[in-house]
Amino acid sequence: MNILITGGAGYIGSHTCVELLNAGYNIVVVDNLSNSSQLSLHRVRKITGKDFLFYKADIRDKNALETIFHDNQIGAVIHFAGLKAVGESVSMPLKYYQNNVAGTVTLCEVMEKHGVFHLVFSSSATVYGEQECVPVNEDSTLHATNPYGRTKLMIEDILRDLSNSDSNWSVALLRYFNPVGAHESGRIGEDPNGLPNNLVPYITQVAVGKLSELQVFGSDYPTADGTGVRDYIHVVDLAVGHIKALDKVLFSKGINAYNLGTGNGYSVLEMVHAFEEVIGRPIPYRLCVRRPGDIAISYADVRKAKLELGWEATKGINEMCKDSWRWQVENPNGYKEKYSEKMK
Repeated sequence: MNILITGGAGYIGSHTCVELLNAGYNIVVVDNLSNSSQLSLHRVRKITGKDFLFYKADIRDKNALETIFHDNQIGAVIHFAGLKAVGESVSMPLKYYQNNVAGTVTLCEVMEKHGVFHLVFSSSATVYGEQECVPVNEDSTLHATNPYGRTKLMIEDILRDLSNSDSNWSVALLRYFNPVGAHESGRIGEDPNGLPNNLVPYITQVAVGKLSELQVFGSDYPTADGTGVRDYIHVVDLAVGHIKALDKVLFSKGINAYNLGTGNGYSVLEMVHAFEEVIGRPIPYRLCVRRPGDIAISYADVRKAKLELGWEATKGINEMCKDSWRWQVENPNGYKEKYSEKMK
């Protein structure tokens, strides 16, 4: 049996590939490489010493998916493939609905046709929107505040309808909070196209000298220092969470949502100062106006994942910053290095 990983060349996908291979799973990866690099998969092979099949394809391409399912004994799917920038989704909503929602519908159609009913879906804490009470638990009201979050919420609804229509389906909806960090080897990490949309790669690119200063979006939120508060989780902890969710869906039925976070909230400036401690020098930053669609405070109630999946985050903010910095220093241009991979 193979586990199909959609979007497996991406940031979270590549780290999950490592954990799956190390746990003894056989994997097949599909990715259109629109926001990722095949080099990440080469490095996954180097880290694990294991090989796997890769298909360059888009999940909206039903014929390509048909071939993948026909040629491989797929037993379950971990679905990462999707666009993920909040700001871009506000300015280009149709692109997000077409890619994220339509792509997932096509994937599920092919899964159903081939009798594959086990699915771990990469959802997001953005489905919760602005909440009056934190930490946020899985039973909180769902009301996304931006098109990216609404695509995740729509997909969750589609998967609920699918599960209700056919008891064969077993689905885990993993609501991530804010993934950061990198593999401890320094070989794989977050490699955004252009200006980073997420905080930590923005900080690291400023620290390494690629960018002159960090723009802090919003300094008038109702928080201790006026900057937004988020639950930052190490990407390796997050990857392990997918293994635990996969283990559950392979041997159960129905659909369940799980928060994956640490249960602790840190402000943007707290993260900046933590990173300054790691690198030993100040990070220049400038306070700017809020971004459309952003919220003030979001951090997770993680008790359900601990109880039902046997999972909890183990890495703290110091490890998050150290591993992010190691990745950035060893890969200042991400996967776009000009020197030979043999020198790595």
